[in-house]
Formats: sequence, structure tokens, C-alpha cells
Amino acid sequence: MSRQFVTEAVMVAIYGQLLTTPAPVEYIVPYTSLLELYEFQDSTEPLMDNPADDQHVKRKVSELISYFEEPLNQKKIRRALQMPWAKSLPILFDANTTLIVINAVDTAHYGEYFDPIETELVLTAQREELPILTDQLDWIHRIIEASVPVHVYDIDDFDFAVDGPMLNNP
Repeated sequence: MSRQFVTEAVMVAIYGQLLTTPAPVEYIVPYTSLLELYEFQDSTEPLMDNPADDQHVKRKVSELISYFEEPLNQKKIRRALQMPWAKSLPILFDANTTLIVINAVDTAHYGEYFDPIETELVLTAQREELPILTDQLDWIHRIIEASVPVHVYDIDDFDFAVDGPMLNNP
């Protein structure tokens, strides 16, 4: 059985280890975070502090966009966009890694605490009863402060999250 996490598409681009896992992993990614990849690709603002790392990540973002734009993957994504909360068929990266795009709907339920993509990630995690995987410590703190009933893993704890105990309802 594969481990599942809710995350942003950019996390997959930034952290290569997410695509090279020894155990089966499936990422659930809101569609709006895929759209955010285009913003990152076109932005002059750096994603990383180190210029060499920034160039590498932007190259990976472009590669990820190209992969999602391949006809079969595009077809899977378009089907998920036909209904709120619909999920795409799995998009394969390798034998152990798949990604599912979900047409998440921001209900503004947590609008005062989080931006729209963060809200979609939280709502997706709640709806699917899955943990969130992120590198944003400030967002993790805001989730805790708001007493949002979701599990969250810092990206640095990814190996533990994959190998650790399966978490059910938060």
C-alpha cells in the first residue's frame, strides 16, 4: 500500500527526493498548485536563496510543467476539472511514485488564517484524511495556532513520514 500525502506541486519540483522514494508514495495535489508552477516559472523572484539552486529548481519546475502538459497527463488532469473535488487518475513518475490532481474548492472556511492554496491543501487533507507535506514552517505554526485538525509533516521529516506509522484521522 502506498503512503499518501497532500502537497503542493512545487514541493515535487524543489525536493527531488520526493520522486525517488524506496517505498510507494502518492501525492494528492490541488489543481491550483499546478497553475502556480507557471507563476514560478515566469517569475523573476527567486525560489531559492542560492542562485545556482534557484536556476536548478526553475529548470525542474519547467520539466514538471512539460510532464503535466504531455497529452495523456493533460487528459487525466482535464477530467478531474469537470466536477468539484474530482480526482485525476494517477500520473506516474516511476514505479513507486504517483501524483493525483484534485479539483479542490476553496470554501473560504479558513480564509482568515491561510491563503487560497493553503486553504485548498488543508481542506483536501481533511476531506481525504491525509497528512500535509510542506517546507513552510510558518504555515505549520499557523495550522497549529488555528487548531486545524490535520496532520502536517515538515519536508525534513519526509523519510520518517514514509517509514513511520500510518496516521488516520487527526
